[in-house]
Amino acid sequence: MVAGGAGYIGSHTCKLLKQAGREPVVLDDLSTGHRWAAKFGPLYVGDIENGELVQKIVRQHGITDVIDFAAKAQVGESYQNPGKYFRENVGKTIHFVDALIAGGAKNIVFSSSCAVYGNPETIPITESESKKPVNPYGETKLVVERMLHWDGIAHGLKWVAPRYFNAAGADPEGEIGEVHDPETHLIPAAIEAVLGKRPQLEVYGTDYPTPDGTAIRDYIHVFDLGRAHILALDYLREGGESTALNLGTGVGQSVLDVVRAVKAASGREVPHVLRPRRAGDPPELVADPSMAKRVLGWSAEFRDIERIVETAWAWHRRPVAA
Repeated sequence: MVAGGAGYIGSHTCKLLKQAGREPVVLDDLSTGHRWAAKFGPLYVGDIENGELVQKIVRQHGITDVIDFAAKAQVGESYQNPGKYFRENVGKTIHFVDALIAGGAKNIVFSSSCAVYGNPETIPITESESKKPVNPYGETKLVVERMLHWDGIAHGLKWVAPRYFNAAGADPEGEIGEVHDPETHLIPAAIEAVLGKRPQLEVYGTDYPTPDGTAIRDYIHVFDLGRAHILALDYLREGGESTALNLGTGVGQSVLDVVRAVKAASGREVPHVLRPRRAGDPPELVADPSMAKRVLGWSAEFRDIERIVETAWAWHRRPVAA
């Protein structure tokens, strides 16, 4: 089962699962996902907190393995409405995991985030870094990680929590891509500015302690994320111990680096305006992905921001969006 499998990362993971000869069974309420993206296996439209539906899917399809992408994921919104984020990301996930256990599921790969680290003391960030979220979104991810730990002890549920950095890019074949409403992610927002779908890109923060003053992030291609989730399931199936691990390239790019990459891919200037910092945005987040390589045998194949942006540009410039 892939919860949130009609969303951005979920749909790309489902495509990789299908290519590997596995049928992903998608559960998605379509609040942010898209019906057209859930094309790689059966789609059940519903909420993860619907325990009766979850148990029905698990038993009907004989599901033992689950990937959970279902969550709200806008840092700014989480600041404005923390209650919503705890209800959606914690409350509903409690019901979901309880139903999975009751239905007989054994393994879960839970989509976590580098936001659990907050403002890290060292760069690149290792898994041993202190967990001090600076926004409600990151706090909700950390709470679920702790819940999975205790569910593992109490019920034998095995889990992996990939803490991934900034998902980016699109299917190189152009079949699926990144579409949010509203669009808050940097690369598609910059492309929308180039295409005239928004007046300009807003760059938040130019006074960070970074070389060009803009925030630095580790951008990881969505297919690399999908591969890691599948490897994590295989790891659990083979008896691997529950763990949390970082997914990233280990290379940081500033906001203005990304703007330049979009300009290079499109051949056009990116209209942008400089704004003050947003609350909850750390200056720099770059992964140390060595544990994922050691445990899962995984490393990023898309390591250049230019290549990542090119796949996104190819998707967004299509005459008719999916």
